[in-house]
Amino acid sequence: MNALTGTGKLIRLILRRDRWLLAVWVLPISLVPQSLKSTISAAYPTPEELRGYYDVSVDNPGFISLYGQLPGPSLGEMVAWRIGFVPVMVGLIALLTVIRHTRTEEETGRRELVGATVVGRHAGLAAALTVTFVANLVLAVLVALFLIGQGMPAAGSWALGLELAAAGWVFAAVGAVAAQLTESAGAARAIAITALGVAYLLRVVGDLSSLGNGAVSWLSWLSPIGWVHRIRPYGAEQWWVLALAAGFTAVLTVGAVALAARRDVGAGLLPTRPGPAAAAPGLNSPLGLAWRLHRSLLAGWLVGFAVLGLVFGGVAESIGDLLNDNQGLQDVFARIGGRAALIDIYFAAIMSLIGIIAAGYAIQAALRLRTEESSLRAEPILATSVSRLRWAASHYAFSVLGPAAAMVTAGLVAGLAYGISTGDAGREVPRVLGAAMVQLPAVWVLSAVAIALVGLLPRMAATGGWGALALCLMISMIGAPLQLSQWLLDVSPFTHVPRAPGADVSAAPLVWLLVVAVALTAAGLAGLRRRDISP
Repeated sequence: MNALTGTGKLIRLILRRDRWLLAVWVLPISLVPQSLKSTISAAYPTPEELRGYYDVSVDNPGFISLYGQLPGPSLGEMVAWRIGFVPVMVGLIALLTVIRHTRTEEETGRRELVGATVVGRHAGLAAALTVTFVANLVLAVLVALFLIGQGMPAAGSWALGLELAAAGWVFAAVGAVAAQLTESAGAARAIAITALGVAYLLRVVGDLSSLGNGAVSWLSWLSPIGWVHRIRPYGAEQWWVLALAAGFTAVLTVGAVALAARRDVGAGLLPTRPGPAAAAPGLNSPLGLAWRLHRSLLAGWLVGFAVLGLVFGGVAESIGDLLNDNQGLQDVFARIGGRAALIDIYFAAIMSLIGIIAAGYAIQAALRLRTEESSLRAEPILATSVSRLRWAASHYAFSVLGPAAAMVTAGLVAGLAYGISTGDAGREVPRVLGAAMVQLPAVWVLSAVAIALVGLLPRMAATGGWGALALCLMISMIGAPLQLSQWLLDVSPFTHVPRAPGADVSAAPLVWLLVVAVALTAAGLAGLRRRDISP
């Protein structure tokens, strides 16, 4: 039997399972560039105004950290630059999709059932990669067609679409390699997400170095995120960079296939450390077991949030430089507080983004309940005197307290980094920390959505939980530029979070978000208590 036998049928199975999830992320992301085009062209309608925006942005460390280097002052180049963080999002979705349909299938035992039929050894990996590659290609086509429809140059539009697709291809292959290394889907996700984070940081450090003597600017060329930024849509397009990304994707794909051939189904290449002969006393309770299962994931997220806080807080002072030599902006912001108001707006936007990322961790922690259930590890625990609610609460605690610890970490580090740069850490740390903490009720609402789905619609838990996060992210990114109806904007809990620091913080919306979170959690736990435990 050929190693790829049955790939077509598995592709149809993945499309059947993920048809809505794929649409949820492909369609909204494809609208981001055209919404930014409309926003930028409305704010800077003439070439002279675009040139002025370019002059104050091209050497701004804060903007370079977020979006990358700004290659030129044309409208198209501005659009391509402003979506500089989107390749990171596309890469994250791609690697999670591949791991979901490879390592997760093995961990839950479904891979063995499928493998017992007429299916080749590498058919599952091939199907997961094919679906992900094609989904990213569809994203590229939609981005290009939407922008061409708005009168943008065809070559630059295709280059921009392929920039996003290339990021998805590379990190889909990264996810495929990570899936071969460990027995746990969670560990595979941690490895792949760490690789994505390192790629982003290499790009940031390399691009910031180019502002000075360029001593380590070469680091950007070690990052796939840095590669796709070098395609330069709407400027002097460098098409050969696509060949670099495609070649690296091919190498990783071949490597993933070779690694898969060297291991047993369900096993990983990295050796599993044997545990002690007797369990530690802390494992005598559901909470102790949950801590054992969640601690590595929590530690990884805390390190990541500390790095985010350091990067975003360290460059905050440079955001105020936008007002230099721009009398129009000076006049606008003078009425609302000048330079300090601009930096407050920056921190409000950054903390909202970090809050959405924290919601991703909260959903991942909450979905551990479903993973334990579907992998049949919950039944031995529930066969003892442990109740379902007590077991569920042990995992839910990490989806509540874990994001809180992450936001505290990000807020403290960002506040310290910014406060040290201004020489007034005592004032800035509480303000920035407060801006981080007000995001928590919105984060907990998304965690509660995941818990509600686990209890009421367990087979839809992963799709619904991650789909809710994708919807909130898209509303945050394109809701205002597309002038969406207020009722649609209000679907996202982050719409109701006060824009701290700088704005008055009202307790009412935060209390209502907490009420919604408690209601959804109660509904989910009630459903879990009454329904059957199922794989």
